[in-house]
Amino acid sequence: MKKILFLFVIVITFSCQEKLSEEKTETKLAKKEFVWEGANIYFLLTDRFNNGDTTNDINFDRTKETGKLRGFEGGDIKGITQKIKEGYFTKLGINAIWMTPIVEQIHGGTDEGTGLSYGFHGYWAKDWTKIDPNYGTKEDLKELVALAHKNGIRVLLDAVINHTGPVTEMDPVWPSDWVRTGPQCSYDNYEHTISCTLVKNLPDIKTESNEAVQLPPQLVAKWKAEGRYEQEIKELDAFFTKTGHPRAPRFYIIKWLTDYITEFGIDGYRVDTVKHTEEFVWQEFKTECDIAFAEYKKNNSEKILDNNDFYLVGEVYNYSISHGKAFDFGDKKVNYFDKAFNSLINFELKWNVKQMVEKDVFHKYDSLLNTNLKGYGVLNYMTSHDDGNPFDKEREMPIKTATMLLLTSGTSQIYYGDESARNLTVEGTVGDATLRSFMNWNDIESKEKTKQILNHWQKLGQFRANHMAVGAGKHTLISEENGLVFSRVRNKDKVVVGINLPKGKKVIDVSSVFKNGMQLNDFYSSKSIVVINGKATIDSVFDIVLIEK
Repeated sequence: MKKILFLFVIVITFSCQEKLSEEKTETKLAKKEFVWEGANIYFLLTDRFNNGDTTNDINFDRTKETGKLRGFEGGDIKGITQKIKEGYFTKLGINAIWMTPIVEQIHGGTDEGTGLSYGFHGYWAKDWTKIDPNYGTKEDLKELVALAHKNGIRVLLDAVINHTGPVTEMDPVWPSDWVRTGPQCSYDNYEHTISCTLVKNLPDIKTESNEAVQLPPQLVAKWKAEGRYEQEIKELDAFFTKTGHPRAPRFYIIKWLTDYITEFGIDGYRVDTVKHTEEFVWQEFKTECDIAFAEYKKNNSEKILDNNDFYLVGEVYNYSISHGKAFDFGDKKVNYFDKAFNSLINFELKWNVKQMVEKDVFHKYDSLLNTNLKGYGVLNYMTSHDDGNPFDKEREMPIKTATMLLLTSGTSQIYYGDESARNLTVEGTVGDATLRSFMNWNDIESKEKTKQILNHWQKLGQFRANHMAVGAGKHTLISEENGLVFSRVRNKDKVVVGINLPKGKKVIDVSSVFKNGMQLNDFYSSKSIVVINGKATIDSVFDIVLIEK
């Protein structure tokens, strides 16, 4: 990958007591490489992060009483942009933001047994061609992408091709040549995972079909009422003429999703429900995404961040890094990497950290990413929006959560509120709603403990962002004596990291990485070091060191 101009070297100054709460951070520009394999991605629910525009909080009369945390709460695109402006993501070392889907959601609500729910989460599409007004406008998205890119932050949207939103009184079912409404998936083999509905009342797009279909009449009526029918038809005609694809359901949706690339310049997609859709669909999707991204770069050369390809990361539910490239359905194994995904979400790390010592976790991930998965990546997480068994549900280990997530090889995914120990056990919620509370900004502003937790996440996040070697470099064990010390090396980018060290004076063997006389910096304590006899001596009140040149 070509080295690029990116953001900031961090300087952290401490008071004489080195109290976390009294630290201040400053940022300034520096040259840095970026590769997706070592990225630090922030995943947020668009509706639950920050309310930047209270005037768009209610639309389509979505005012019925819902189950706890199952209605729209006011978060929007402007709210995310506001936090980019404030430097929140930069201070956290974020170089990509993944937002839940922002397309227009069903207007009605439905009860899946957890209380009335609206499509606040974004996964219940009604119209892929329009941004839901609860999230904002096209102008809002353009502003967000432009400002993110200006700050060296890439933008991932979330792609759903597998299903429409549920059927309600306000949202009629799409025609039968577009969707199936049964049977419901039993998940016991390949066919029973794909040619079926995920749950009751979630119409499944017939992604296997190559038969030409007409637009759903309700979509035609909607576009005409909004005065954009002719333009949408013109664009569809141009797409199908250019590509030669049949006017089958999946290609309509692929066209609509790739429009967000050519119009807004987004950098990638996280792809939903991958294993519930035929694998050839994702190969087709990748092809069209790559074409759209190339077109955007050609027409907007001044807005290009780097020479990276369009990024696709897939959600193959329960995929684990130990599976290698193949996901096993029981009767069939499928490779989703080749010709489709750069990376898959890894559901395994939280279990590895619970069941293995740190040294073994680091070795395992370095080994697999440099053998079975070489040339590809995994997206690691400890908490997510639909995993009911997060690593630290009670938020008793936020420091360890950060340390293991951000220092393990692979791409890291911070779930909004991981860095502030946002509550995951909300009283009165049912199911995954407890994982989706509004971001706890008040705690960050007022609670000293939360500030200290956030500071730890910020330092590790910045260090990871400054050094692609952390996530995408070669891992080498240096020492297990009085803690764990290891190096990460990627080309000329070299770091030495120590965790679980004694507080106070620490003598670290850095001879395998740094030469005698070299001036080094411990990023965590902001102390300068000179290498003497292959050793770096750091005297700090912390049990962690992040050593850089």
